[in-house]
Amino acid sequence: MRLRLVTVVAAAVTGLITLFGFFGGLESTDGGEVGVVRDGGLFDDNRIRQVIDPGSGLTWVGWWSDVHRYPAQQRFYTITADAKRSTNLGVDVVTVPSSDGVNMGIEGTLYFTLNLDHDTLKKFDDRFGTRRFRGQDDEMRHAWDGEEGWSSFFGQAVRPVVDNALRSQIGAFRCAELVSTCAFVESGADQKKIEFVPRDNNSVLAKVQNAVNTTLGADLRQMLGAGFFTDLRFNLVRVTLPAEVQAAVNRTQAAFAAVAENRAAVAQAEAQAAANKARQDGYDRCPACAEIDKLKALPQGITVYAPGYAGGLTLPTK
Repeated sequence: MRLRLVTVVAAAVTGLITLFGFFGGLESTDGGEVGVVRDGGLFDDNRIRQVIDPGSGLTWVGWWSDVHRYPAQQRFYTITADAKRSTNLGVDVVTVPSSDGVNMGIEGTLYFTLNLDHDTLKKFDDRFGTRRFRGQDDEMRHAWDGEEGWSSFFGQAVRPVVDNALRSQIGAFRCAELVSTCAFVESGADQKKIEFVPRDNNSVLAKVQNAVNTTLGADLRQMLGAGFFTDLRFNLVRVTLPAEVQAAVNRTQAAFAAVAENRAAVAQAEAQAAANKARQDGYDRCPACAEIDKLKALPQGITVYAPGYAGGLTLPTK
């Protein structure tokens, strides 16, 4: 009796394990993710078994296998000069120096898509899916550990390459070529005043953007080991000055405005004085003209006027 009970219990446990293993071996992916499957059974190795394409139905992946899920849709990485906008989920503060040593804030967005070719995905998972990356919150995560994990991977593996591309291109131009108002402040170790010349900064920013788009794909392939990303496109919105430099620019512009205002007032006073002198010279040459102008200047309604009469006039009163 006891033996029979043990046999029944063992069969039930075996059945439950088999049932759990069967249903545990079925996986699917959403439309925005791709899965890389690694064997994980008791007697399996840890090698890649297969790749599950985005939006798949239930797929048999084997008992106790691990599925590393990566983003399959277009992603974007935003960089900003505003520290208040920085987060640990794909928005970073980036500043790079110009050729004359001014740290320029970058505002822009990098668009990209993970390469969904199966062989490339397997190589990506071998290289980056089997290690963990430290995030801005100091936590260690895998690249497939949700948004936080992907951002941790991107921040450590990809962002340095992006920053280097921007540094190389921004560093080819002087501050005033990137931001015209930078010419209002002193720059560089020699502390020489830059002469202000209005510039078309948009053409320079377009050159920087095009150069980054031309070189970034090759830089990432070289540094990461393969073309893991496709449809790379960087959109440079603007380049900004550091807060303290911008404050100096604002003060200088205000000073220039005050000087211009004072010069206008001086010019107006000089013109008024010249007009008064010319008028007086005319009166000296033509005394009658002075009297005529006096009459013209009298208020409307005056009926009695006695020029030159020192004693004044006595007017009748009621």
